[in-house]
Amino acid sequence: MRSVIDNDYLTVVSRLLIGGIFISASIYKIIDPGAFAKTIWYYHIVPGAWINLVALVIPWLELFCGLTLILGIFYLGAVFWANLMTIGFIVVLASTIVRGLDIDCGCFRAAQSATEPAWNALFFDVVMLVFTVQMLLSNSRKWRLQRSG
Repeated sequence: MRSVIDNDYLTVVSRLLIGGIFISASIYKIIDPGAFAKTIWYYHIVPGAWINLVALVIPWLELFCGLTLILGIFYLGAVFWANLMTIGFIVVLASTIVRGLDIDCGCFRAAQSATEPAWNALFFDVVMLVFTVQMLLSNSRKWRLQRSG
């Protein structure tokens, strides 16, 4: 099992895949933070006074995390944040399902009424978590711009 987790090719694929997903997810949010703030509001989880701050911070964190994963710099921090954000997204989506809210996840565009079940987004995030955990556990250091850490 250790040889699979430490596989250089699997680790670089995980980095590129998760990094690309985070970068892609950040684009619309950075371009239109107002629409993203509305999406956050639909979830009814973040206190009203914090919505704009969260709408400004999360997209830039996703972008920075995605870029650093792909480039292999600040790697341990990027992997930590990728895992933390992915777990957070899973918790938020599960909460939405449990509460019976009918909204789209808002991951790659502004959420309005659900165009696909939240279960699909939850499944997608659980698959992402497999890749982020693999990066966390992997000892592979290949193809990073920064070798230490």
